[in-house]
Amino acid sequence: MTLTENNGRAAGTTPPRPAPAATPATPRRIPGLPRSLPGLALAACGVAVAEAVHLLLPAVPMLTAAVVLGITAAHLPWLRHRVRGTARPGLTLAGKRLMRLGVVLLGLKLSLDDVLGLGWATVLMVLAVVVATFFGTLWLGRRLGLRGDQPLLIATGYSICGASAIGAVSEASGSDEEDVATSVALVTLCGTLAIAVLPLLHQPLGLDDAQFGRWVGAGVHDVGQVVATAQTAGPAALGEAVLVKLMRVALLAPLVAAVALAVRNRRRADAAGAGEGAGAGAGEGAAAGKRPPLLPLFVVGFLAMVVVRTTGVLPAAALDGVREAQELLLAAALFGLGSAVHLPTLVRTGGRVAALGLCSWVVIAGVSYAGVLLTT
Repeated sequence: MTLTENNGRAAGTTPPRPAPAATPATPRRIPGLPRSLPGLALAACGVAVAEAVHLLLPAVPMLTAAVVLGITAAHLPWLRHRVRGTARPGLTLAGKRLMRLGVVLLGLKLSLDDVLGLGWATVLMVLAVVVATFFGTLWLGRRLGLRGDQPLLIATGYSICGASAIGAVSEASGSDEEDVATSVALVTLCGTLAIAVLPLLHQPLGLDDAQFGRWVGAGVHDVGQVVATAQTAGPAALGEAVLVKLMRVALLAPLVAAVALAVRNRRRADAAGAGEGAGAGAGEGAAAGKRPPLLPLFVVGFLAMVVVRTTGVLPAAALDGVREAQELLLAAALFGLGSAVHLPTLVRTGGRVAALGLCSWVVIAGVSYAGVLLTT
């Protein structure tokens, strides 16, 4: 018998220690609704104030006001500690989950009949604007050395539908919350400036009301900003602007699918590279276990709502109620995203971010203007 075995037997003669199970287990803190309530309540207050601002100043879209209020709340001396502390789980929940619900309901604004009614020339024009803006912004953002997914998110926001598109693509790419917040802040700022600048160019550019509406729909980011800009030229401009804008919204689903596919391929390549050193089987298992879906569930919901709207089964009153709910959900989400903006960090990259925003604004405005002249 060895010394180790003898010690083991000796140890075995001692009375066993009490089992840990006899002590009541400490409940685990699982992130959920109770922890999220302070942040959700703060987001609700932000939405209420944003709606009041919109009612007092109709030219300021509620979604724009929500982003600004979120940024402000994150930097007020008497509120910022709460925003970064007890309110953070709820604000993050608003920025992600409520954004998804808002994107789903956005599909009820889009009817396939309306899109097809634009004609193939307009459809091709919108496709050209989206492709040129997306890839041009993405390329320039990489050249400027912006961090993380900022080039991808800014390119998405400019080319599709502003903050809603950024939220959708960030879910597919798993982007950092700070990158999302910075991108939303930039796109919202430029879209807000468009409300003031584009109407001044209506007459100098020689556009009639319908052409101006199409230009706004093809070149302004968020749906609310499109409405605020186009309504300055009357109902004809507003109608054309909304139709063209919704055509851009229709491209959200294929863009999210493309991003998800790119993320899947990148992770597969990373896993394959790791597998060369640790075994090919382990690499394949990691790739299979981390594949994001090509179409996230909320994008499937968006497409389902498009189909529902196309069937015409929902009455106008229901659509009006859904539109109000969608505005409130997106406002809460944008308040949450705005509260994640850290201005000192933004200032450090502000010059490059502003340069990208300005150049992208010129690209989308120029390409959409040329497209409108060629198709009308």
